[in-house]
Amino acid sequence: MRIVYFIFFLLNSFLLMAQSSTPILVSYELVRTYTKEALQQKWKEQGVPQAVAPVRYSIDVYEIIYRTKWHDGSTIQASGLYFVPIDTTKEERMPMVCYHHGTQIKRDRKVRLGGEQAICVGFAADGYLVARPDYIGLGKGEKKHLYHHVPTQSGASMDLLRAIKELNPRIGVVQNDLLFATGYSQGGHATMGFHKTVQEAYSDEFKITASAPMSGAYDLAGVQEETMFKEYSHPGYLPYLFFSFQEVYGFYENISEIFKAPYDTILPPLYKGKHSMGYINRLIPSVPKDVIRPEVVEQYLANDDFPFKKALRENSVHDWKPEQPVLLCYCQADEQVSYKNSLVAYEQMKANGSELVRIKHVNKHLGHNDCAMFAVMHTKMFFDSFRKGSKKGNAGPLTKRFLIGIGKSSVAKKAKKRRRLRAKALATQE
Repeated sequence: MRIVYFIFFLLNSFLLMAQSSTPILVSYELVRTYTKEALQQKWKEQGVPQAVAPVRYSIDVYEIIYRTKWHDGSTIQASGLYFVPIDTTKEERMPMVCYHHGTQIKRDRKVRLGGEQAICVGFAADGYLVARPDYIGLGKGEKKHLYHHVPTQSGASMDLLRAIKELNPRIGVVQNDLLFATGYSQGGHATMGFHKTVQEAYSDEFKITASAPMSGAYDLAGVQEETMFKEYSHPGYLPYLFFSFQEVYGFYENISEIFKAPYDTILPPLYKGKHSMGYINRLIPSVPKDVIRPEVVEQYLANDDFPFKKALRENSVHDWKPEQPVLLCYCQADEQVSYKNSLVAYEQMKANGSELVRIKHVNKHLGHNDCAMFAVMHTKMFFDSFRKGSKKGNAGPLTKRFLIGIGKSSVAKKAKKRRRLRAKALATQE
């Protein structure tokens, strides 16, 4: 009998240790409720047709604090938002969307009906559960954000989904078997990395139904690398990558070995999470490489094994073979993320033998920000098709696509007019 008790003790101790090392829910708080009527009114004010973005539910928004892993394997806390349709039947099982947001450098994150949170609300209003990780180091999380670092981005997403799985019984939510992943800009890269990571290492735990990465820098060491050496709308992205990868890989002992004066002293305080990317962009040269020491640039160009270049390759996410459907959305006039990222990813995945990847050129005239809303609409129609029984996904109803096309044409005309006016103003200045 003593042996039986001893074995039971060992098993129990093992289970407790396993649980203590597993990232779990720390806390949750209901922080906002959007009523169906208020959302319908908001959509009406913004000219969003109910036929394109139906509002069928009110929504509760929870802020979640949970445990995840820092790049060295230690346990830290991260945060995220959870959007839950609330006026459902008790028996209703809902699909899950893991939404990955775009580049954010300010640590603080408010809960508001705007920006990419409005995208999450749009999904939830039509019956999707939506998990929105802040990533590591943003929101109310610990440490610093590791920009475009695939392992921690993917880990933050998986651990939020694990925390939500623990939370759902407490708030009376039942999830079905459909799991989608999407995101825009950095979120496109994070989505692709999440899907790739799950397929390669966590497919026993997570069953992805489909993903839709949108306008992401998938080929960091190839296509997106070109932005370093020419006039670029967002030169602040490059130091963000350097600071993040320096934290993980430890290229140099001192940051002044990377950045030339005066940027070796100007830049570090700007990336503490209190300034916007727009503010940073205005303080540094428009050609990103011009903040870097010339000898570092020369080494980067001459040596394929240069540490930063190797880090970019390691965190590129275009070269793999998806085993679940993938929809890549992009706009050709994107000034922040080269549309060629999507083309390269699509062609490489097809070359690797994937028959489940498809590509959607949303519009040739829309820039990065304007492209987002329409890319999301195509993504939602793609996801909706799985809810209706499709196995590989489709483009959605013709009527919806027609209405979206009208909206795209209107916004594209305004975008072209803005570009003409900017070009005329620049010509006048010269």
